[in-house]
Amino acid sequence: MIKVIGVRFRTAGKIYFFDPVDFDIKRGEHVIVETARGIEYGTVVGDPKEIEEERVVSPLKSVLRVATKRDMEQEAANKQKEKEAYKICLEKIKKHNLEMKLIDAEYTFDNNKVLFYFTADGRIDFRELVKDLASVFKTRIELRQIGVRDETKILGGIGICGRTLCCHSHLSEFVPVSIKMAKEQNLSLNPTKISGVCGRLMCCLKHEEETYEYLNRKLPNVGDFVTADDGLKGIVHSVNVLRQLVKVIVDVDDEKEIHEYKVEQLRFKRRHKKDKNDNMSDEERKELKELEKLEKQEKQDTKSKLDDTV
Repeated sequence: MIKVIGVRFRTAGKIYFFDPVDFDIKRGEHVIVETARGIEYGTVVGDPKEIEEERVVSPLKSVLRVATKRDMEQEAANKQKEKEAYKICLEKIKKHNLEMKLIDAEYTFDNNKVLFYFTADGRIDFRELVKDLASVFKTRIELRQIGVRDETKILGGIGICGRTLCCHSHLSEFVPVSIKMAKEQNLSLNPTKISGVCGRLMCCLKHEEETYEYLNRKLPNVGDFVTADDGLKGIVHSVNVLRQLVKVIVDVDDEKEIHEYKVEQLRFKRRHKKDKNDNMSDEERKELKELEKLEKQEKQDTKSKLDDTV
């Protein structure tokens, strides 16, 4: 076991482990640490704890110091400088007529480097732009091309749920999301309804996936033959996953009726495989193809281009 603290360098960013040495460090405090990018200012996200050595990327770097008032002032000054750097970079991009969208500018704490994050449809030759920026800032310049999910994580926004986007508020790493999750939750396969602000499948599909998988395992599928505890038999018409209710088409006095039962009241053996591809209209099949494209793009964007600080 090894003693560590978790440190973040941006809101909802990836958590990196550092050796707290002999410092008395508590959650919420700020620390100065050395990273691959240089000296950085980070926020401690938890009290010191012991974890398995296998979970730590060796060599484990140490905390240089707990942030002082002067460090905090420098960090605040850096944030102001980043706003100015962003404006200057925008002007230079227009000057060089480059087809790229500037997303953010970021100074390392020691001002050893300025990073500019951007998105673009393809590869961009920004060598002249880098030279131009270096002549202005007199320090190392790095331009980093990021994906649409990283762009949304940096900029933030409000989701269709009315809350701050998960990736911007608490999701430290992107999770793989698939069409299968939407099917499991019986959601519409319309791309506009299950896509996030970034245009990829919504990350929140992953949040309830485990619960839906558990609940669905206890339910029959539509079309299955069931026997109720009142002696009636019939075919499943529909199911309510969260309430664990099943509507069954039964014969009563030579008339077909729909009765609703709790799943505990039914005996059944699954025969029909649950698949929303069955009986799809041409429009629905077209939407499914669009979703498959999104799923493919989502897999390419799972690895964040922001997570290389340490």
